[in-house]
Amino acid sequence: MVAIRLMRLGAKKKPFYRIVVIDSRMPRESKAKEILGYYDPMKEPPDIKLDLERAKYWLEKGAQASNTVQSLLHKVSKSVKQPNNKT
Repeated sequence: MVAIRLMRLGAKKKPFYRIVVIDSRMPRESKAKEILGYYDPMKEPPDIKLDLERAKYWLEKGAQASNTVQSLLHKVSKSVKQPNNKT
């Protein structure tokens, strides 16, 4: 089964995550099928970059998103739907 989950990178006490598509039986640091984006929780506000089209493609193919990735997808999709109206 294919999963969309976080791959931890970064130094000790300074986590940085890639959002990846990977075989669910593989360890967290294994080679990913595709990198969909990244998540940096150390910045204020946390920095999230995610390719929604590719994530949607993989979800339609049957990939299962982890709980954390589901919440990140929800946050990113909400921010895309609500553009900043500055005049």
